[in-house]
Amino acid sequence: MQLFNVQGMTCGHCVKAVTNAIKGKDPAANVQIDLAKGEVSVQSQLAAEQVIGLIEEEGYSAKVA
Repeated sequence: MQLFNVQGMTCGHCVKAVTNAIKGKDPAANVQIDLAKGEVSVQSQLAAEQVIGLIEEEGYSAKVA
């Protein structure tokens, strides 16, 4: 399980965009998002750098928590 701090997520659309971006690369990924805390936890075969890249492609700032 990897945990990321993500800036800029404010609504359900943001959650869906981030989830779909990660699952687009790894359909088997388990993505949990805590919108209030700005945290995204990901269980995936993807490297942390890949997940951050996917989140940033959606327009959000991300770093490993």
